[in-house]
Amino acid sequence: MKPPVTLQLVWEKDLIFRGGSNHAAITLDSAGEAGPSPVQAMAFALAGCMAMDLVYILQKGRQDLRGLAIEMRAERAPDTPHRITSVEMRFILTGSIADAQVQRAIDLSREKYCSVWHTFRQDIPLETSFTVAAPAA
Repeated sequence: MKPPVTLQLVWEKDLIFRGGSNHAAITLDSAGEAGPSPVQAMAFALAGCMAMDLVYILQKGRQDLRGLAIEMRAERAPDTPHRITSVEMRFILTGSIADAQVQRAIDLSREKYCSVWHTFRQDIPLETSFTVAAPAA
């Protein structure tokens, strides 16, 4: 069983907070200047969760993954609360990997493994796409 997540968050000034959880530290800033805003941090968490799943799944499947980048766009509601209403994620992979293997890894992350995605409201559209570039010679 996974232990609960525990953290501390302390108000520094304005709308800036510093926090920690175990050995990890973060600064949250409503303006997104001293650190990510809470919504940006949530978007980073989603992208990071799915990225880690892809790396794990592809490496476990002995795929030739050499690089991974993610571009993400999250639309927000115009009215309060300005929640995320849709997400588009593009995975850019480098290596000799069959498209079917990449799609399988994305599907497994989305449907089974990504705890961050499963924490989101499931009525939020999540569109994914990917490209695979051959490694440089």
